[in-house]
Amino acid sequence: MRYSWRSLTATMLATFCASPPASAQSPQPGFWDRPALLGPIGGLRPALDEHGVTLTLNDSENLLGNLSGGVKQGATLQGVTTATLEVETGKAFGLAGGMLHVSALQLHGQGLSGPYLDNLQSANGNEGENGTRLWELWYDQAFDHDLADIKVGQQSIDNEFMVSSYSGLFVNTMAGWPLLPSADLYGGGPAYPLATLGARLQARLSPSTTLLAGVFDDNPGGGGFSTNAQARDGNGALFNLNTGALWIAELQYSTMIGGLSGTYKIGYWYDSGSFPDQRFGTDGLSLANPASNGTPWPHRGNDSLYGVLDQTIWQSSRDKARSVNIFARIMAAPTAQNLISFAFNGGVTMTAPWPGRDNDQIGIDFGLGKISPRAATLDRAAGLPARGTEDLFELTYQAQLTGWLIVQPDLQYVINPGGGVLNPDNPGHKLANELVAGVRIVTSF
Repeated sequence: MRYSWRSLTATMLATFCASPPASAQSPQPGFWDRPALLGPIGGLRPALDEHGVTLTLNDSENLLGNLSGGVKQGATLQGVTTATLEVETGKAFGLAGGMLHVSALQLHGQGLSGPYLDNLQSANGNEGENGTRLWELWYDQAFDHDLADIKVGQQSIDNEFMVSSYSGLFVNTMAGWPLLPSADLYGGGPAYPLATLGARLQARLSPSTTLLAGVFDDNPGGGGFSTNAQARDGNGALFNLNTGALWIAELQYSTMIGGLSGTYKIGYWYDSGSFPDQRFGTDGLSLANPASNGTPWPHRGNDSLYGVLDQTIWQSSRDKARSVNIFARIMAAPTAQNLISFAFNGGVTMTAPWPGRDNDQIGIDFGLGKISPRAATLDRAAGLPARGTEDLFELTYQAQLTGWLIVQPDLQYVINPGGGVLNPDNPGHKLANELVAGVRIVTSF
C-alpha cells in the first residue's frame, strides 16, 4: 500500500488533535501510582496510542564516589536521558507486524571510572562521552504469525545479545554489556552508548527454543582500534560501513525445572576486522623492545564463545512475586589479539524481598576479568608487573518508591584494579583495592 505526504500529514494531525478516546477518559492511576511522572499528558499519550505511537522519556542519574584505593578519592554525578519513539505500523498505517523505533541519548556529568578508578569493570553503566546523540534507528517486521521477525537499521546489540535478565539489575557497566566485548571489539562494540548498522533475524524454532542471529558493522566510530569511537561519532549519525563485519548468533532455550522458570543461552561472534597483537610488532620484535617499530602485528579476524544462564531457584508459595534467582555469564576469546581473554559475572537476586515491596529487588554480583597471558608477557618484557585478574563484588538494592521513581543504593568493591596496574601517583605500587558507594535514581516521565 502506498501513501502520499498529504495522507501521512492528515494522519499525524488526527493523532494530535483528536479528542481522547473513551479509554483515556476512564479513571487514571493516582499521582504516585502512575507509571510515568507526567501521566497521560492531558490525553496525548492515549491519543497517540490509538494510532500506534508510543513516546517514552526516562532519566537515570548516578551519584558514585570512590571511598578508598584507586587513583584518587572523590565523587562524580553522571546521568543519561533517553527519549524513545515507537510506531506500531499495523495501527498507524495498516502494515501488520511492523515496528519503527527511534531513540536518542543525552549524556551529562562526569564518569567515575577513568579519573578515579582506572579499573576494567566500569562502575557506572551510564558512563559515556557527554553530548546528545542518536542511539537506535531501526525497523522490525514480523512474519509467519510472529514466529520470526527481521530487524534492519542502526542497532545497539546489547539490547538483545548476551543479555542476562537478572544481571541487568546491577549498576556496574559489565553487568549489562560484558567486559570481554567491551575491551576486545572496536570502540567497545556496537553497544550503549553506540549503535551500528546491521540486520538481525529472530526465529522461534519451537515453543522453548529461539534463534537470534545478525550481522553488523563492527566499528561504530569507523577509526582505528584504539580510536575513541564516541568522540569520532559525536552525534551518532556516522553510519559507518567501511570496515569489517561482526557476525553473531545465539541459541536460547527456556524451560521449567520443578515449576521454576529458567533461560539458557549459548552464543558465538566472529569479527572479520583486523586486530592488534598484544605482544609482537610487524617486524617480529616484542613491542617492549626499544628496536621495535611499535606497530602491532595485525590479526585478521577475532571471535568469542559465550554462555548465559538465568534461573529461578525458589518462589514463595504465598507470594508469587517473591523469588530467588541465580545468573551467570561466561565468555572466552583468543589470547593473541585480545586484552581480555576470559570474563565472568554471576550472582543472586531476590525479588519482593519484604512484604508489601513486590517491585523491589536486592542482589549481589561477582565479576572477573582476566588479562590475556600474551599481554601479561609484554608487561614483564617492559619491566612492569604482569597484569592478572580484576575481581568485582557489587551489592545493590532497587526500591520502586512510586510508579515512576526508582532509587537504588549501590556498593562495589574492586580487587586488583586494572588487573594490577601501577598507581600513576605512586609508580612503585599497584593501585589499591577500591570501595565505591553511591545511588542511582531513575525517573520515568
